[in-house]
Amino acid sequence: MSAATINERPARTIAEMVYDLGGIPLQRVFLSPYPAGEADVLWMDDHEDRLCELVDGVLVEKPMGLRESFLAMLIAHYLQIYVLPRRLGMVSGEAGMMKLLPRLIRIPDVAYVRRDPDGPKIPHEAVPAIAPTLAVEVLSESNTPREMERKIGEYFAAGAELVWIIDPDSRTADIYTSPSASQTIGLDGTLRGEPALPGFSLAMKTLFDELDRQFEV
Repeated sequence: MSAATINERPARTIAEMVYDLGGIPLQRVFLSPYPAGEADVLWMDDHEDRLCELVDGVLVEKPMGLRESFLAMLIAHYLQIYVLPRRLGMVSGEAGMMKLLPRLIRIPDVAYVRRDPDGPKIPHEAVPAIAPTLAVEVLSESNTPREMERKIGEYFAAGAELVWIIDPDSRTADIYTSPSASQTIGLDGTLRGEPALPGFSLAMKTLFDELDRQFEV
């Protein structure tokens, strides 16, 4: 790394770095390579089998247990059933990398991307420069409120219209239509697609009844 590169970046401590990342556990933060780039994200996936997001040039491991993965795939399943027959766009899963900014790669647990069937196709790249129309995050134990607040802001800044934050422990979902406008629904509530996916609905009870059939409570 050249001296010019070092001087262009303001000095900060590891504590400041972790604070900027949302106060996440240190075991999720890779200090080498730094600054990291898209090639490092792909290398970690290909050679270490570790999914990492890229945040401010830092590799941040994406946590997800089996229960969270199951919920994410169940949501993706219902989205696919609605989206594909209507040719509304694409639904991706928990390994779908998206470049929101040049130094920002996020991996929503589930994402819907609206696409005009007669319009341009999504670029055939490992990490395309696209934003989710709907982003879904299923909380894991190591996710922090500040980390999720940052992600929500980034999704909307990139062009998202709706973000769902699913909490498997409390069996609730926070529905965001902007970084500052949200509502919380419980087990008797319904995930609705407006404004990103008008007409779509999914009862929370449907998700968690299936979760209970598969996992110990």
